[in-house]
Amino acid sequence: MVESINTKVDLVIDATAFTGLTDYGKIMIGDNGFEFFNGRDTRKFIQIPWEEVENVIASVMFKGRWIPRYAIETKRSGTFTFSSKHPKTVLRAIQVYVDPKHMVHSLSFFDVLKRAFKSIGKKKKK
Repeated sequence: MVESINTKVDLVIDATAFTGLTDYGKIMIGDNGFEFFNGRDTRKFIQIPWEEVENVIASVMFKGRWIPRYAIETKRSGTFTFSSKHPKTVLRAIQVYVDPKHMVHSLSFFDVLKRAFKSIGKKKKK
């Protein structure tokens, strides 16, 4: 069994981790970090200390009414994407430990297209 990095737990909720294949389990948010534990395989877990978190990226749709998934960008290990039943509750629990300036919205579909067309224009000018 894996040992938790948290000494005090604020929130435990059912979640899905998108790591290649989808893994179902539980998210645990506590005083020392963010943790995901797989429900079936105890060897599959993700532990991210709060000092390692660079940004928390939320995919916001319909003007904040629906948040299908969120990602945690770390300083060294890359980006981990999750979804849960109550994402607003999870993000509010994360906001206690992560500076709100480091919690951002992801780009919308049209923003991605806009950037693509701008980058094509910049490449032609050179």
